[in-house]
Amino acid sequence: MVGVMCTGLAAGLAACGDDPDEGTNGVGRLEPDTIQSRTVKAARGADAVHLAGTVVSGGKTYKLDMRLKDEGGTGSVTTGGSTFRLLRVDEHLYLKADADFWSHSDDDTVGDKLDGKYVKVPSGDPSYKRLSTFTDKDVLLDGLLTLHGTLAKGDRGTSGGVRTIALTGDEGSGGTLDVSLEGTAYPMRLERAGGAGILQLTEWGQDFKLSEPTSDDTVDYGKQLPES
Repeated sequence: MVGVMCTGLAAGLAACGDDPDEGTNGVGRLEPDTIQSRTVKAARGADAVHLAGTVVSGGKTYKLDMRLKDEGGTGSVTTGGSTFRLLRVDEHLYLKADADFWSHSDDDTVGDKLDGKYVKVPSGDPSYKRLSTFTDKDVLLDGLLTLHGTLAKGDRGTSGGVRTIALTGDEGSGGTLDVSLEGTAYPMRLERAGGAGILQLTEWGQDFKLSEPTSDDTVDYGKQLPES
């Protein structure tokens, strides 16, 4: 009986001593500030990323599904019930939407002209900087991956089948970032502070084709886009 009790006790002590970070990249053992700096460095150093989810900014909610890399990005943005596609190749930015998207223009014929076509956004157009932000990997990630307040380590879990550890700001009120415990310490899921959106970040480092639209699929509207 004594031998059985000792065996059980030894097993229990061994279980209590299990290392939750065994077989991981070791990020879970680091201090919160170090985890944040490491994951931000990993994100900035990645060649590409797929970003999907919602962002609340300026009282508006944007649903994003964008693939981004250093040379530009492509994907869709939905806001106010309208969806449009963005494509940026280096400095050339294109916008594609249906006729309803352009229906608020003063010109009633604009919708028919631009329906389903890529419209090149002039670099001097007021909307160029605003729209290109959605296609700029570094600008977008720098603006989104910020946690506010005192940093702390949270629970371990999974995101997209990848083991993660949560990094929180002010116990979650300042945002929560799930960091990969496998391979490179990429950010995998972000819950922004103040209910300002939730984003999934996947396909880190996976390249994708990015090319200018064909002339048949493009309309050159002129020096400035119609208001919409």
